[in-house]
Amino acid sequence: MDALGIGLFLLVVMLFFLAGGVWIAMTLAICGWIGQAFFTTTSPGLNLFSAFWESNASWELAALPLFIWMGEILFRTKLSEEMFSGLAPWLGRVPGRLFHTTILGCGIFGSVSGSSAATCATIAKVSLPELGKRGYDENIALGSLATAGTLGILIPPSITMVVYAMAADASIIRIFLAGFLPGLLLMGLFSAYIAWWALRNPGKMPPAEPAMSFSDKLRSSKNLLPCALLIVFICWSLVAGWATATECAAYGVFGSLVLAAWSRSLNWTNFSAALMGAARTSCMIMFILAGAAFLTKTMAFTGIPRELAQWVSAMNLSPYALIACLVVVYLILGTALDGISMIVLTAAVVLPMIQKAGFDLVWFGIFVILLVEIAEVTPPVGFNLFVLQNMTGKDSNRIARAAIPFFMCLVLCIALITLFPGIVTSVPDWVMGPAK
Repeated sequence: MDALGIGLFLLVVMLFFLAGGVWIAMTLAICGWIGQAFFTTTSPGLNLFSAFWESNASWELAALPLFIWMGEILFRTKLSEEMFSGLAPWLGRVPGRLFHTTILGCGIFGSVSGSSAATCATIAKVSLPELGKRGYDENIALGSLATAGTLGILIPPSITMVVYAMAADASIIRIFLAGFLPGLLLMGLFSAYIAWWALRNPGKMPPAEPAMSFSDKLRSSKNLLPCALLIVFICWSLVAGWATATECAAYGVFGSLVLAAWSRSLNWTNFSAALMGAARTSCMIMFILAGAAFLTKTMAFTGIPRELAQWVSAMNLSPYALIACLVVVYLILGTALDGISMIVLTAAVVLPMIQKAGFDLVWFGIFVILLVEIAEVTPPVGFNLFVLQNMTGKDSNRIARAAIPFFMCLVLCIALITLFPGIVTSVPDWVMGPAK
């Protein structure tokens, strides 16, 4: 059997185990074992242990549990609520008014949590009751929260970015820096649609609230300052090169603990809950990475990536035709897999093709993360849909329909970074110099 035949066989085996409910990490490891045991002469047991050790014995990967812990601390204390309430007074005269707090709140909290689900849950917990009480349209509120919650994985620091950087053997800091402009672009697209909708549907907007003086706005926003300073410090430390991604994650955990203690919202209950939540999430992700590393070894031994790259090359696809094909593949995967699984399942096969086509791996990382964002709001396995369904009691299909206009904003953002790759690469090239 040739390499592509082996790859197809392993894909069928993988789908069989996934459909049977086997854990994704176990499925990856089983496929890797079968591939090495039956189609190579190497020892699968030895490679299994080495892959599991090598994939997790990494200083860079230490940023992952730290960023998760930082987000858990902010999620389980009142800091996130204070951050959201500080944004509201500044949006009274903008078309769409308080609808924009969901976008800004998700963007700001996403930059410190690194998790799409945590961002969506935190901002929804604060904003949905307030928007409903003031008479704002429920569909726009649900749709904007489902999609803006995905900013948690695009605006650095991001758990998914760390996972991609490890899978692609790329610079974590360059990936982080590359996410800033696309994140701001996506926030702008979301807010632009909200403003357009509000101007087109003035009858569905509630009456304007009484105007506040500038001093009153400042007083109401005083609780926004601590989290804002933490975000600025983390981002500036990365941009200025003062600290590595792992060190920034450690600063973020320390800063969030200090802020939570200062606000008197830190106690043993939420501290231990945040620690255990971070441990569970980190172990799950690292287990998936270990299984993917073992499958990657199998891919290397069988020569599947090389054969696939040669096959794609023989098709004489243009770079943009290759990208179009990958969009279709990732959209299909997004209906059944979560974002991290999409990345680790496809990295071993897709990345050699991308390099052969001449694309920058940092640019492709942001491209994939935007596709992962689409997966977060795509039934049947859209994590943000599940989060909002559990919080509101609304059917996930209804939430998905409400998110369609914002879904199209995500598609537009992907098109823009494909046509103008400088949106992604300009910041890391400016800060760190062109990639070698």
